[in-house]
Amino acid sequence: MSTRDAAPAPEAGTVDVAVLDMNHGWPNLGHAAVVRSLRQVVCDLRAAMADAGLRVRVSSYDVRRHGGRPAVDAASGLLCIGTGGPGHLDPRRNDGLDPGSQGIAEDPSWEPEVFGLFDDLRAHPEGTLLAICHSFGIMCRWLGVADAHLRGPEKGGKSAGIMENALTPAARTHPWFRFLSQQAGASQRIAVLDSRLYDLLPEGPLPDTMQAIGYETLGVGGPVGPALTMLEVERSAADGMPRILGVNHHPEIVNRPRQLALLRRRHAAGKIDDRWYEERRRTLMEALDDRAGEQQLALTSSFSLHGPLRYHLLRRLRQTAESLGRAWPLHERTSPLAMLATGEVLSLDELGAAL
Repeated sequence: MSTRDAAPAPEAGTVDVAVLDMNHGWPNLGHAAVVRSLRQVVCDLRAAMADAGLRVRVSSYDVRRHGGRPAVDAASGLLCIGTGGPGHLDPRRNDGLDPGSQGIAEDPSWEPEVFGLFDDLRAHPEGTLLAICHSFGIMCRWLGVADAHLRGPEKGGKSAGIMENALTPAARTHPWFRFLSQQAGASQRIAVLDSRLYDLLPEGPLPDTMQAIGYETLGVGGPVGPALTMLEVERSAADGMPRILGVNHHPEIVNRPRQLALLRRRHAAGKIDDRWYEERRRTLMEALDDRAGEQQLALTSSFSLHGPLRYHLLRRLRQTAESLGRAWPLHERTSPLAMLATGEVLSLDELGAAL
């Protein structure tokens, strides 16, 4: 979807999901991974959806190049996922020349529209935003809680590959993240897949209404650094599941063998250059060579993206069925597809089977 007037009209029995594509036309794996995750949930639910006469419609908005934004329905809100992307987090700095722009030159007029969307999502009790990497940086700009700082040589430049985040004390008592904290053990550190050019450094104490969930570490096993990496802005009043959440890593990149195969096909077809291919290949192979790291990344992905995504999509399907007077057999807090949201701590093997 590329134009301001291309948003689909609402349809009875259709749950809309919006993907904000922040890649500015660059090659990427993340956008396809987000869509694949949504497709997997829908495939798992196809029998129940068919019986209830429901469907899920996913629309992608290339906001940085073409503007426009999805609408937040007054009655049902909206489920929105924002992807990663290249360039500076302030679009005014992307002139194609600034070292942090990565060659991107863009018209910044899209930013107020996206900020308006975020305002609407936050104000609606069923508005949900799951922001990944570049979208997380945009979210921090919208909130005015953290400044983007290009990672210089003193920090080793871009952070790429399997890294660590340190969970905050707030994660230990959070209705959702406390289960991730329990899995992290005494170290309170989690594995993340990084591709981070910018650090988000808080300008001061966060508002009391927000929770910092994670910070960077200065290398695996190193001290906790100043960069904010996981932030909850709003949570569901019903049970405490995050509904506006941003993370500065890539939880959408799961099933690395599949991602590596896709990367190789795109490279062979000439759709990506050698440099981009080699950087991503090294990152994916690092995960593949370490089974323990792979399992830890799956755990992080489940809690920071896929668990909330499944939960909120199930919730919207249930509410849509109920509004139409149709039977719906699943509840987001008790169905097998939402085991993570019941408070049950799963083993890594059970987690992989569930998600």
